[in-house]
Amino acid sequence: MNSSMKKPKMPKWFKGMIYTKGDTVTNPFSGESYELNAEELSIYDFILGAQMVCESIYGGMLDQKTAYIQKDMAKALQWFRTNNPEAYYVLLD
Repeated sequence: MNSSMKKPKMPKWFKGMIYTKGDTVTNPFSGESYELNAEELSIYDFILGAQMVCESIYGGMLDQKTAYIQKDMAKALQWFRTNNPEAYYVLLD
């Protein structure tokens, strides 16, 4: 395995579920799909879950209840942009 094929390292701040297998994810708006490895899928699902919590339950308003979730979501988005920019633009941009 060459250096460009190495799996990304999970960030220390990430406390979510870490999957053992990847999967194909489809952008519901564009219909484009991208194959994610286990680490990328873990971060991707965390981002979507954080979005749902912040937007659905709290109406997307920044308050003490959602501030830590939004902070970690911003970290997760940055991690994704850094580790797989192509998938980020297909799935999350």
